[in-house]
Amino acid sequence: MSSDQFDSALDLLRRLPPHSTSTNLNRICALAPDLTEDLLSSVDQPLQTRQCKKTKRDYLLCDYNRDGDSYRSPWSNEFEPDVEDAEFPSERVRKMEIRMGEAVEIYRDLYYEGGVSSVYFWDLDDGFAGVVLLKKTTGKGSSEGGWDSIHVFEAIDRPRMSHYKLTSTVILHLSTGNDALGDMDLGGNMTRQIEQDMPVHDDASHIVNVGKLVEDMELKMRNLLQEVYFGKAKDIVGELRSTQPLTEATKDKATHQEMINSMKR
Repeated sequence: MSSDQFDSALDLLRRLPPHSTSTNLNRICALAPDLTEDLLSSVDQPLQTRQCKKTKRDYLLCDYNRDGDSYRSPWSNEFEPDVEDAEFPSERVRKMEIRMGEAVEIYRDLYYEGGVSSVYFWDLDDGFAGVVLLKKTTGKGSSEGGWDSIHVFEAIDRPRMSHYKLTSTVILHLSTGNDALGDMDLGGNMTRQIEQDMPVHDDASHIVNVGKLVEDMELKMRNLLQEVYFGKAKDIVGELRSTQPLTEATKDKATHQEMINSMKR
Protein backbone atom coordinates (compact mmCIF):
# COMPACT_ATOMS: atom_id res chain seq x y z
CA MET A 1 0.00 0.00 0.00
CA SER A 2 1.31 3.42 -0.93
CA SER A 3 1.10 6.10 1.76
CA ASP A 4 0.42 8.65 -0.99
CA GLN A 5 -2.60 6.64 -2.14
CA PHE A 6 -3.92 6.39 1.42
CA ASP A 7 -3.46 10.12 2.06
CA SER A 8 -5.10 10.97 -1.26
CA ALA A 9 -8.08 8.73 -0.47
CA LEU A 10 -8.56 10.41 2.93
CA ASP A 11 -8.21 13.85 1.33
CA LEU A 12 -10.83 12.96 -1.28
CA LEU A 13 -13.30 11.63 1.28
CA ARG A 14 -12.99 14.83 3.33
CA ARG A 15 -14.12 16.84 0.30
CA LEU A 16 -17.16 14.71 -0.56
CA PRO A 17 -20.61 14.95 1.12
CA PRO A 18 -20.52 13.28 4.58
CA HIS A 19 -23.86 11.50 4.09
CA SER A 20 -22.39 9.73 1.03
CA THR A 21 -19.23 8.59 2.82
CA SER A 22 -20.23 4.90 2.87
CA THR A 23 -20.95 4.84 -0.88
CA ASN A 24 -17.78 6.72 -1.79
CA LEU A 25 -15.70 4.58 0.59
CA ASN A 26 -16.94 1.39 -1.08
CA ARG A 27 -16.04 2.80 -4.51
CA ILE A 28 -12.52 3.72 -3.40
CA CYS A 29 -12.04 0.27 -1.84
CA ALA A 30 -13.16 -1.31 -5.12
CA LEU A 31 -10.57 0.74 -7.01
CA ALA A 32 -7.79 0.13 -4.45
CA PRO A 33 -8.48 -3.11 -2.50
CA ASP A 34 -5.14 -2.84 -0.67
CA LEU A 35 -6.44 0.24 1.14
CA THR A 36 -9.63 -1.42 2.43
CA GLU A 37 -8.59 -2.38 5.97
CA ASP A 38 -6.79 0.89 6.66
CA LEU A 39 -9.63 3.03 5.29
CA LEU A 40 -12.33 1.15 7.20
CA SER A 41 -10.42 1.63 10.45
CA SER A 42 -9.61 5.29 9.78
CA VAL A 43 -12.74 6.79 8.22
CA ASP A 44 -15.81 7.61 10.29
CA GLN A 45 -18.97 6.92 8.32
CA PRO A 46 -22.70 7.12 9.11
CA LEU A 47 -23.66 4.16 11.27
CA GLN A 48 -25.67 1.30 9.82
CA THR A 49 -28.30 -0.70 11.70
CA ARG A 50 -28.82 -4.46 11.83
CA GLN A 51 -31.28 -6.63 13.77
CA CYS A 52 -29.95 -9.26 16.14
CA LYS A 53 -31.20 -12.66 14.93
CA LYS A 54 -31.40 -14.06 18.45
CA THR A 55 -33.02 -11.17 20.36
CA LYS A 56 -34.69 -9.31 17.43
CA ARG A 57 -33.26 -6.03 18.74
CA ASP A 58 -31.50 -3.45 16.57
CA TYR A 59 -27.80 -2.72 17.01
CA LEU A 60 -25.28 -0.50 15.25
CA LEU A 61 -22.38 -1.63 13.07
CA CYS A 62 -18.88 -0.21 13.27
CA ASP A 63 -15.28 -1.27 12.86
CA TYR A 64 -15.03 -2.09 16.58
CA ASN A 65 -17.54 -4.97 16.49
CA ARG A 66 -16.48 -6.21 13.06
CA ASP A 67 -14.48 -9.33 12.23
CA GLY A 68 -14.18 -9.64 8.47
CA ASP A 69 -17.73 -9.51 7.14
CA SER A 70 -19.30 -10.45 10.50
CA TYR A 71 -20.48 -8.19 13.32
CA ARG A 72 -20.91 -8.94 17.01
CA SER A 73 -24.33 -8.22 18.50
CA PRO A 74 -24.14 -6.51 21.91
CA TRP A 75 -27.39 -8.25 22.92
CA SER A 76 -26.42 -11.88 22.25
CA ASN A 77 -22.61 -11.44 22.28
CA GLU A 78 -22.49 -13.54 19.12
CA PHE A 79 -21.07 -12.80 15.67
CA GLU A 80 -23.47 -12.78 12.73
CA PRO A 81 -22.58 -14.81 10.74
CA ASP A 82 -20.43 -17.03 12.96
CA VAL A 83 -16.66 -16.53 12.98
CA GLU A 84 -14.09 -19.15 13.91
CA ASP A 85 -11.57 -18.11 16.58
CA ALA A 86 -13.37 -14.80 17.11
CA GLU A 87 -12.21 -12.56 19.96
CA PHE A 88 -14.71 -11.73 22.70
CA PRO A 89 -14.42 -9.46 25.75
CA SER A 90 -13.49 -11.09 29.05
CA GLU A 91 -16.25 -11.86 31.55
CA ARG A 92 -15.47 -8.76 33.62
CA VAL A 93 -15.41 -6.43 30.60
CA ARG A 94 -18.55 -8.03 29.15
CA LYS A 95 -20.45 -7.30 32.38
CA MET A 96 -19.37 -3.65 32.18
CA GLU A 97 -20.39 -3.58 28.52
CA ILE A 98 -23.91 -4.73 29.40
CA ARG A 99 -24.27 -2.19 32.23
CA MET A 100 -22.97 0.64 30.05
CA GLY A 101 -25.38 -0.36 27.28
CA GLU A 102 -28.31 -0.15 29.69
CA ALA A 103 -27.18 3.29 30.91
CA VAL A 104 -26.76 4.59 27.34
CA GLU A 105 -30.26 3.40 26.44
CA ILE A 106 -31.69 5.57 29.23
CA TYR A 107 -29.54 8.51 28.12
CA ARG A 108 -30.66 8.04 24.50
CA ASP A 109 -34.36 8.02 25.38
CA LEU A 110 -34.00 11.15 27.54
CA TYR A 111 -31.90 13.20 25.11
CA TYR A 112 -32.85 11.84 21.69
CA GLU A 113 -36.37 10.52 22.38
CA GLY A 114 -35.71 7.45 20.26
CA GLY A 115 -33.06 6.19 17.88
CA VAL A 116 -30.61 3.31 18.26
CA SER A 117 -27.60 2.94 20.56
CA SER A 118 -24.91 0.31 21.01
CA VAL A 119 -21.91 -0.17 23.30
CA TYR A 120 -18.86 -2.37 22.67
CA PHE A 121 -15.98 -3.01 25.09
CA TRP A 122 -12.73 -4.91 24.62
CA ASP A 123 -9.71 -5.78 26.76
CA LEU A 124 -6.36 -3.99 26.86
CA ASP A 125 -3.16 -5.12 28.57
CA ASP A 126 -3.37 -2.32 31.14
CA GLY A 127 -7.11 -1.67 31.21
CA PHE A 128 -9.93 -1.76 28.70
CA ALA A 129 -11.39 0.28 25.85
CA GLY A 130 -14.76 0.73 24.24
CA VAL A 131 -17.03 2.67 21.94
CA VAL A 132 -20.43 4.26 22.57
CA LEU A 133 -22.59 4.67 19.45
CA LEU A 134 -25.76 6.74 19.04
CA LYS A 135 -27.88 7.19 15.93
CA LYS A 136 -31.07 9.18 15.33
CA THR A 137 -32.78 9.80 12.00
CA THR A 138 -35.92 11.77 11.36
CA GLY A 139 -38.21 12.47 8.44
CA LYS A 140 -38.38 10.99 4.98
CA GLY A 141 -38.91 12.54 1.58
CA SER A 142 -38.41 16.28 1.09
CA SER A 143 -37.17 16.91 4.65
CA GLU A 144 -34.92 14.52 6.53
CA GLY A 145 -31.98 14.52 8.90
CA GLY A 146 -29.55 12.24 10.65
CA TRP A 147 -27.25 12.40 13.70
CA ASP A 148 -24.49 9.84 14.30
CA SER A 149 -22.16 10.12 17.28
CA ILE A 150 -19.16 7.84 17.84
CA HIS A 151 -17.33 7.99 21.18
CA VAL A 152 -14.17 5.87 21.39
CA PHE A 153 -12.38 5.70 24.73
CA GLU A 154 -9.51 4.03 26.55
CA ALA A 155 -9.39 3.47 30.32
CA ILE A 156 -5.85 2.87 31.60
CA ASP A 157 -5.62 1.52 35.16
CA ARG A 158 -3.65 3.48 37.77
CA PRO A 159 -3.57 3.24 41.57
CA ARG A 160 -7.07 4.26 42.75
CA MET A 161 -7.42 6.19 39.50
CA SER A 162 -8.02 5.60 35.83
CA HIS A 163 -6.74 7.65 32.91
CA TYR A 164 -9.43 8.14 30.27
CA LYS A 165 -8.83 9.22 26.69
CA LEU A 166 -12.02 10.01 24.75
CA THR A 167 -12.25 10.74 21.02
CA SER A 168 -15.72 11.82 19.89
CA THR A 169 -17.01 12.27 16.35
CA VAL A 170 -20.39 13.64 15.30
CA ILE A 171 -21.73 13.22 11.76
CA LEU A 172 -24.69 15.45 10.95
CA HIS A 173 -26.83 15.63 7.83
CA LEU A 174 -29.88 17.82 7.16
CA SER A 175 -31.78 18.28 3.93
CA THR A 176 -35.02 20.00 3.01
CA GLY A 177 -36.71 21.39 -0.05
CA ASN A 178 -39.93 22.84 -1.40
CA ASP A 179 -41.09 24.84 -4.41
CA ALA A 180 -41.07 28.15 -2.55
CA LEU A 181 -37.60 28.03 -0.98
CA GLY A 182 -35.76 25.51 -3.16
CA ASP A 183 -33.42 22.78 -1.92
CA MET A 184 -30.94 22.85 0.94
CA ASP A 185 -28.44 20.15 1.85
CA LEU A 186 -26.30 20.71 4.95
CA GLY A 187 -23.84 18.15 6.28
CA GLY A 188 -20.54 17.80 8.05
CA ASN A 189 -18.62 16.09 10.80
CA MET A 190 -16.68 17.19 13.85
CA THR A 191 -14.09 15.41 16.01
CA ARG A 192 -12.95 16.41 19.49
CA GLN A 193 -10.65 14.72 22.01
CA ILE A 194 -10.17 14.91 25.77
CA GLU A 195 -7.99 13.18 28.38
CA GLN A 196 -8.77 13.10 32.09
CA ASP A 197 -7.85 11.26 35.29
CA MET A 198 -10.83 10.20 37.44
CA PRO A 199 -11.10 8.24 40.71
CA VAL A 200 -12.16 4.58 40.51
CA HIS A 201 -13.45 2.46 43.41
CA ASP A 202 -14.85 -0.50 41.49
CA ASP A 203 -16.11 -1.43 38.01
CA ALA A 204 -19.29 0.59 38.55
CA SER A 205 -17.12 3.71 38.78
CA HIS A 206 -16.01 3.17 35.18
CA ILE A 207 -19.64 3.25 34.02
CA VAL A 208 -20.25 6.54 35.83
CA ASN A 209 -16.99 8.11 34.64
CA VAL A 210 -17.37 7.15 30.98
CA GLY A 211 -21.03 8.18 31.00
CA LYS A 212 -20.15 11.61 32.39
CA LEU A 213 -17.38 12.12 29.83
CA VAL A 214 -19.65 11.15 26.93
CA GLU A 215 -22.55 13.31 28.15
CA ASP A 216 -20.33 16.37 28.67
CA MET A 217 -18.67 15.95 25.29
CA GLU A 218 -21.99 15.61 23.46
CA LEU A 219 -23.30 18.74 25.16
CA LYS A 220 -20.23 20.74 24.14
CA MET A 221 -20.37 19.51 20.55
CA ARG A 222 -24.11 20.20 20.24
CA ASN A 223 -23.62 23.74 21.51
CA LEU A 224 -20.68 24.26 19.17
CA LEU A 225 -22.70 23.04 16.19
CA GLN A 226 -25.64 25.26 17.09
CA GLU A 227 -23.74 28.45 17.93
CA VAL A 228 -20.84 28.34 15.49
CA TYR A 229 -21.70 26.18 12.51
CA PHE A 230 -25.44 26.77 12.23
CA GLY A 231 -25.06 30.39 13.30
CA LYS A 232 -22.40 31.03 10.66
CA ALA A 233 -24.39 29.22 7.98
CA LYS A 234 -27.46 31.32 8.85
CA ASP A 235 -25.48 34.55 8.57
CA ILE A 236 -24.01 33.57 5.21
CA VAL A 237 -27.36 32.47 3.75
CA GLY A 238 -28.95 35.65 5.11
CA GLU A 239 -26.37 37.76 3.29
CA LEU A 240 -26.61 35.82 0.04
CA ARG A 241 -30.38 35.49 -0.15
CA SER A 242 -33.04 37.72 1.37
CA THR A 243 -36.81 37.24 1.43
CA GLN A 244 -37.13 41.03 1.66
CA PRO A 245 -37.25 42.97 -1.65
CA LEU A 246 -33.96 44.67 -2.54
CA THR A 247 -35.51 48.16 -2.59
CA GLU A 248 -36.78 47.74 0.98
CA ALA A 249 -33.46 46.36 2.17
CA THR A 250 -31.63 49.34 0.61
CA LYS A 251 -34.09 51.75 2.21
CA ASP A 252 -33.60 50.13 5.64
CA LYS A 253 -29.81 50.38 5.34
CA ALA A 254 -30.07 54.04 4.36
CA THR A 255 -32.31 54.76 7.35
CA HIS A 256 -29.95 52.88 9.65
CA GLN A 257 -26.95 54.86 8.35
CA GLU A 258 -28.84 58.14 8.72
CA MET A 259 -29.55 57.35 12.37
CA ILE A 260 -25.88 56.57 13.01
CA ASN A 261 -24.78 59.82 11.35
CA SER A 262 -27.26 61.86 13.41
CA MET A 263 -25.94 60.31 16.64
CA LYS A 264 -22.39 61.37 15.76
CA ARG A 265 -23.33 65.05 15.43
